[in-house]
Amino acid sequence: MKGILVMRARTLVAFAAAATFALSTAACGDSDDTSDMGAAATTAAAASPTQAMAGMDGDEFGSGCAAVPTDPSNAGSFEAMAKVPVATAASGNPMLSTLVTAVQQAGLVDSLNTAPALTVFAPTNDAFAKIPKADLDKVLADKATLTKILTYHAVPQKLAPAQLAGTHTTLEGSELNVTGSGEDFSVGDATVVCGNVQTANATVYIIDTVLMPTA
Repeated sequence: MKGILVMRARTLVAFAAAATFALSTAACGDSDDTSDMGAAATTAAAASPTQAMAGMDGDEFGSGCAAVPTDPSNAGSFEAMAKVPVATAASGNPMLSTLVTAVQQAGLVDSLNTAPALTVFAPTNDAFAKIPKADLDKVLADKATLTKILTYHAVPQKLAPAQLAGTHTTLEGSELNVTGSGEDFSVGDATVVCGNVQTANATVYIIDTVLMPTA
């Protein structure tokens, strides 16, 4: 009788041990599942619509962008401009040759290229062509006046399209007002014809009119 009781006791101990092991294993499995769910939630959050939308500020926009060369090997293409500082980038763009001449005449190439961060409103050749030739030649020959005009076209920070509307202090020192939203912006009396062009140190908005600072 005593032997039978001992055997039953041993059986109960073994059963309890087995049950404990099973519960422990189940608990570990639940922990792994929770970890996997957390990882999945993190992945889902990383792919959230808000973050996906963030890349939209990286796109150029505007009808004037069609005039920019599309061959990446061309110095005036968006791809090539993104690799070099702003004055160098402008020199490769056929839409901006008059602006490049003005920047060279004012001695601003190095200043623009070495600035840590800029937003540049870059007038096209057609924008400069709106100015009577005699007046343009006079300005190009006057370094102080030319510098004042050119630095009025630059803001000492990079502005994405979502940050563009508002009043900004220029390198020249006075304020410049930008209105609009989305892909439709006006800068003073000028219209952005190709916006959000990236260079190594600047965001460029190509405009159709030369901006004139207040006296």
